[in-house]
Amino acid sequence: MTIKQMHHVGVVVDDLDAAVAFFLELGMELEERTPVEGTWVDRVVGLEGVRVEIAMVRTPDGQSRLELTAFATPTATTTEPDAPANTIGLRRLMFAVDDIHDTVDRLRAHGGELVGEIAQYEEMFLLCYLRGPSGIIVALAEELS
Repeated sequence: MTIKQMHHVGVVVDDLDAAVAFFLELGMELEERTPVEGTWVDRVVGLEGVRVEIAMVRTPDGQSRLELTAFATPTATTTEPDAPANTIGLRRLMFAVDDIHDTVDRLRAHGGELVGEIAQYEEMFLLCYLRGPSGIIVALAEELS
């Protein structure tokens, strides 16, 4: 037996509204936003008294989903809020875009900040890392013709 598909990636955020706005500006679509709590979620995540609000966003092709989760209780924690790109663990989400400069400009209006700069990889791609809400690093790639 093998997996059927990857359903989604989950990211804990401190400001759900800001995170949703950021990813909608990137071009994702809001699929659902809902509060979640109860014994079943406590059991799944191994914490007690969990109350969260989640927003599920998906790529326009419907193939990839991102679950943004804001904890009301217990309080979300972090060991290093603006960890560098070489920190062990989930560090970035990569998206292919049509126009990297326009995308960066639009995401800056939602708190996005370049980690480094937009760079060209050979004659194939323009690439960059952008830090968004809750320190999430979004990698962007524009394929060059």
